[in-house]
Amino acid sequence: MLHAPLIIDVAGTTLSSLDRRRLKNSQVGGVILFTRNWASREQLVALVAAIKSVRPDLLVSVDHEGGRVQRFREGGFTPLPAMAALGRLWMRDPMGAVQSAAACGYVMGAELRACGVDLSFAPVLDLDWGRSGVMATRALHADARVTSLLAQSLIGGMQRAGLAHCAKHFPGHGWAGADSHVDTPRDTRGLRTILRHDAAPYGWLRHGLQAVMPAHVVYPKVDDLPAGFSARWLQDILRCRLGFTGAIISDDLSMQGARAQARNDTSAALMALQAGCDLVMLCNQSVVDKGAAIDAVLHGLEQAVISGVWHPDPDSAQRRLALLATRPPLPWDVLVRTSAYTGALDDLARV
Repeated sequence: MLHAPLIIDVAGTTLSSLDRRRLKNSQVGGVILFTRNWASREQLVALVAAIKSVRPDLLVSVDHEGGRVQRFREGGFTPLPAMAALGRLWMRDPMGAVQSAAACGYVMGAELRACGVDLSFAPVLDLDWGRSGVMATRALHADARVTSLLAQSLIGGMQRAGLAHCAKHFPGHGWAGADSHVDTPRDTRGLRTILRHDAAPYGWLRHGLQAVMPAHVVYPKVDDLPAGFSARWLQDILRCRLGFTGAIISDDLSMQGARAQARNDTSAALMALQAGCDLVMLCNQSVVDKGAAIDAVLHGLEQAVISGVWHPDPDSAQRRLALLATRPPLPWDVLVRTSAYTGALDDLARV
């Protein structure tokens, strides 16, 4: 069984020979899609099918939360609300918000599955403390209880549609003001406070969570390393203390919050894997220098196995495979005529 820990991107709207060569590499476990990979819905379906034809076990994923983080917006894709809109609805109509969250998850899941996508990096479980510009409209609510209930509904809708999910950014990015894309955010609160508030949804939802993405945030009162590189956060707290048993997927290793921790991308990947990540993600590198950074990490991971520097965890392969869709996608033209889909659109309209 292939451990295949690396999630990479592809350059365009079709697979190049370089893309195909990389996807055949035993260190590659999945692909993350971006807006540049979109030309039309039919083209997207063909691209995902081409990826699966190279290796059926490749996990096809996308950042498709809603609001400003939604990669596909044309060709019939429904514009999904920013998650903060569900939190505002909760304040007026709690049960209506729960219903709309489930509808949002189902519409997201059904549309992505109709194109063959396996997983969306959603929902965001970060709390809206009013401190983080990058999380402002992406967070569901300031209250961990409300966030958990709405996220549970979102996840239920996604699972009903057959789409896997990945909750993020453990243990919480809402307090730290800096953006980990361009900086290394710090959260100076103590462990007890973080567990009581920001990390609480991960414990409450642990029986239903399929995957979790840790934050590139440093919590110095707990560990000097960002959560995604910290065995204390990933193994001692997330796995042992909170009881999470699903897949742990790193945030993008090309972000500044990750690159500041290691001398190169290979070192960062190995640090994350050794800390407890099952999968590590390297984004937007296929379009830089013909993907030289991807090739360097693939070579580095292969050498780490050969030299014994890194010993792949066989459980990680099982966790990756568990994220793959288990039933074939419903064709788009069939989906849009189903009562489940049209009913979900009606419920979503209230947001």
